[in-house]
Amino acid sequence: MVSSTKDGITIRIMRKEDYLSVKALMKDSFFQSEPLCKSSGEKVYSQHEKENDEYHLSMISQGTCLVAIDENNGGRLVGLVLAGAQYPDDLEKHRIEAEAMEQNFWGRVSKFLSKIEREANLFERFGISKLLYSHITTVDASMRGKGLGSRLAATLMEVGRSKGFPVMVAYCTSFYSARQKEALGMKCVHSLSYADYKDEQGRPIFTPPEPHTMARIMAIKL
Repeated sequence: MVSSTKDGITIRIMRKEDYLSVKALMKDSFFQSEPLCKSSGEKVYSQHEKENDEYHLSMISQGTCLVAIDENNGGRLVGLVLAGAQYPDDLEKHRIEAEAMEQNFWGRVSKFLSKIEREANLFERFGISKLLYSHITTVDASMRGKGLGSRLAATLMEVGRSKGFPVMVAYCTSFYSARQKEALGMKCVHSLSYADYKDEQGRPIFTPPEPHTMARIMAIKL
């Protein structure tokens, strides 16, 4: 059981009963600060909500998600990671799912992520049959700049090793999340510039502000 406390913040494995608090923190924190969501002008948190809930709960059931709890503040949730196993078959599954989605923000970003994961081809690149995919990481605004995101990512690596995952990956749409992952030893194995990803009229589909100029797939051998 992974659990560690430092400076009054405990990181532990996420449980299903944490999910209501997890959703609330994602709505207030992740969807307000992630560059693509923030620049979309859409209420992203309410799009494909049922499917996303099912996906997140399936990750929680794998024992691969983490919460950060502020023990000095009544056990308040202040950070989280949603992560889970991925297999080679998922590449085609994600492509088909993305093609079938309505063309709201979530549909557009799903197509984009499907494209870069197929281009990166991590299973062949690393010669592996499964990997640990770090899906969403977010930290409460009041706790940012204190290294909590790095602690969550480092703890997830421990979880990955304990469960026999050979590689952990994260798709970083934010310049800062990529920089944080790089500081933990993760390397960029594939990237796509937002300016180069265009619609049929030749206009960029995503236009987040600087310094968020590209999505990077970061990976590390565990």
